[in-house]
Amino acid sequence: MGEQHLAVVVLAAGAGTRMKSSTPKVMHEIAGLPLLGHALATASSLGAAHVVPVIRHQRDLIANYIETYFPHAVIADQDEVPGTGRAVECALNALPEDFTGAVVVTSGDVPLLDVATLESLIDAHLAGGFSATILTSIVEDPAGYGRIIRSNDGKFIQIIEDRDADAEQLEITEVNAGVYVFDAALLRNALTKVGSHNAQGEKYLTDAAAELIHEGFKVQALAVADNWLVAGINDRVQLGEVAAELNYRICEAWQVAGVTIQDPSSTWIDVTVQLAQDVTILPGTYLQGFTKIETGAVVGPEVVLVDVEVGEGAKVVKTHATGSKIGAGASVGPFSYLRPGTELGADGKIGTFVETKNAKIGAGSKVPHLSYVGDATIGENSNIGAGTIFANYDGVKKHASSIGSHVRTGSHNVFVAPITIGDGAYTAAGTVVRKDVEAGDLAMNVAPQRNLADWVIAKRPGTAAAEAAHKAKN
Repeated sequence: MGEQHLAVVVLAAGAGTRMKSSTPKVMHEIAGLPLLGHALATASSLGAAHVVPVIRHQRDLIANYIETYFPHAVIADQDEVPGTGRAVECALNALPEDFTGAVVVTSGDVPLLDVATLESLIDAHLAGGFSATILTSIVEDPAGYGRIIRSNDGKFIQIIEDRDADAEQLEITEVNAGVYVFDAALLRNALTKVGSHNAQGEKYLTDAAAELIHEGFKVQALAVADNWLVAGINDRVQLGEVAAELNYRICEAWQVAGVTIQDPSSTWIDVTVQLAQDVTILPGTYLQGFTKIETGAVVGPEVVLVDVEVGEGAKVVKTHATGSKIGAGASVGPFSYLRPGTELGADGKIGTFVETKNAKIGAGSKVPHLSYVGDATIGENSNIGAGTIFANYDGVKKHASSIGSHVRTGSHNVFVAPITIGDGAYTAAGTVVRKDVEAGDLAMNVAPQRNLADWVIAKRPGTAAAEAAHKAKN
């Protein structure tokens, strides 16, 4: 089917009260995207001429998300008439009046539904000349789901909603998966004849299928091979279950693609992450956002990377990093905290208990331990001594520091920004640098050290320190 004859409707108007959340159900996230984001990404990947999300609950919040990330989608607003049938009717009204072809209907709370399944459903629908095709699933516990009613020869007859089913129908284990393909013109007509005379007082989309059968049109119901693909989310238990299943599939796909994931059960990877072959992921690692990791890099254990680029052959261990770049062959961690704007050059090092923010650290340069580097640029092959602080904030404004290449700074330095240290300069241990240092100079604080003789013995008599001092002197 040409894309101009395909529309996809994504139902996302429900309140989702069972989530018990101020966040709309379809905006809860798994694998880096809201549930609605997964559904709209799949819908968009079909190449349909029209993608129509139907919204109502917390309309402005959801509409803002759609307009930001799926600007091609046409938003339809469901009115006060309840039910999936009315929601689809509102979506059809948002389509061009002359639209003809197939209408796929999915839900915003079914994130694992994939393009291949929908394409197969559409192909089966068109090949058989059906007016409607319904996706079903066979489940162990059908409670709460609409039951698929078939004739003795297996033909689809209708869907009975759980609250409207009798005792015999409640025993049926084939249920409605909530995914459909309809002929647009026939669906428009059928929905005009669907009422809300049921236990819920809603206009059911499923009744449109029954109406089509009543009018003599062909309707089929096809069971999905993998129930996870149509797993809906109504509460946070199901949210966790589906998130875990999706993550397992993401990890498996990366393993097949040549990534070593030592413990998939403790590794979480967003769908937006990119990994090269021969990357190694160790346990307890979370890769989120637009993180990208190049060949041969080793990440983990216990690492969180959000929107981070990791270069070829780099090593990152026990680190939390956001919005940062780690160069090829570089080393980060353990216990490092890289805040947005951090860029570590090739073969550089950010070591133990180091925090960085808006820091550009050149190739081969090292910040090995116990330091804070904020709003600073460090050249190549420089070494920042232990316990160094870049004092970038004067209480009103942030200021920048510039450290040259081949600089050696002593332990326990404080660089009071704005400050510039030239290439090849040294700073002595314990120095507070308030003035620029020229290339090749040594900066030091010149106050001499004073030792007060026998101060401990005189001022702290009776203490263990005083007794030890007295013993050492005698």
